[in-house]
Amino acid sequence: MKIETVTTILAILVILLLVMMFFTINKMNIITRKYKALMSGKKGADLEKVIRYRFKEMDKVKANAKRVTKEHKEIKAHLTSCISKTALIKYDAFEQMSGKLSFVIALLNDQHSGIILNAMHSREGCFTYAKEIIKGESYIPLSEEEKDALEKAMTVEEEINGLNTDTEDDINFDVYDE
Repeated sequence: MKIETVTTILAILVILLLVMMFFTINKMNIITRKYKALMSGKKGADLEKVIRYRFKEMDKVKANAKRVTKEHKEIKAHLTSCISKTALIKYDAFEQMSGKLSFVIALLNDQHSGIILNAMHSREGCFTYAKEIIKGESYIPLSEEEKDALEKAMTVEEEINGLNTDTEDDINFDVYDE
């Protein structure tokens, strides 16, 4: 090959290299401008710190949600033994008495255990009787009014029945643990 041909090829390669270098520098300037725009502002250089802070905050929220879920389960377990079903039946204990001054009140938990209080009002005074209820049954015979109060208390609709508060199914706490 002749030197002129080699020189021409080298010149073309140098021109191509200069054109590629021009486009590379231009692209780098565009990226630099975008980076400066991203980092501009009062604390633009602290963007990484802000992102890290937000992730720490998300970790705190996740830990708090786990704690609240645990407490919720403990409270829910405790509430099953608390009185949650009540019924009141007023009646006339004696034919000569009117005004429905006597009453039966049933106080039950979620397992239908609790007590029935029967307050019978007469001219001589007021007499109160308590009967233990275990799983919806009494070992002492119940009067008709006491049976009615027990049945009414056991069939009380749960006010919170429509609310599903089991957060385990709704929230996946392990999303960010990878």
